[in-house]
Amino acid sequence: MPDTIILGCRTLENELGKALTECSCDFPVRWIESGLHNVPQRLRQVLQENLDRCQGSRRVLMAMGYCGNAIAGLKTGDFQLVLPRVDDCISLLLGSCKERLKLTKDNGTYFLTEGWLKGEQNIWKEYQHTIQKYGEARGRRIFDVMLGHYRSLALLDTGCYSLEDAGEESRKIADTLGLQHQILPATLAYLKKLLNGPWPEEEFLTVPPNTEISNADLTLPL
Repeated sequence: MPDTIILGCRTLENELGKALTECSCDFPVRWIESGLHNVPQRLRQVLQENLDRCQGSRRVLMAMGYCGNAIAGLKTGDFQLVLPRVDDCISLLLGSCKERLKLTKDNGTYFLTEGWLKGEQNIWKEYQHTIQKYGEARGRRIFDVMLGHYRSLALLDTGCYSLEDAGEESRKIADTLGLQHQILPATLAYLKKLLNGPWPEEEFLTVPPNTEISNADLTLPL
């Protein structure tokens, strides 16, 4: 069994791959499908199943955020678990929850990446399904309510994919949903900290062996 294993969200596949290369890191990655985020109980179950398969390793690094507190209740085995103190993958790519709050303080923003665009389930596919099911007029009304507090849609430039291709698709989504389109800079710095350590308490949750994660553990550095 490898000394260190990574559990990574497929949404971050491009970014984690690049971070691993730039850090000359060869930790094996077990991928978690991004669509599971829509069903927290199922996500928790799949995460636990993967953690149970990590027995014999010294450490597991989770390349993802708290994901709607789906990680609450997870139990470590004979290994240490380390994960970023962020609410989700977007904050991870922006560098911190504070940076995300700063960007959304006065302008509700829906963020996406190429990994999001490729995901099994996302708001664009949900929109198309809704239009198909209810017709365009009713489907648009439903999404007007759902996206009522959003003003813009922002594609994150992580440096890991073609902005031309992803930008064209994200602009089409923004235009269809009546949102302002933006391209915002992102960073791999937080992922690299996860891979390299050390893991300061204000940035990372470190869970000892044979411990269950509680909701009280899931604090954010705001």
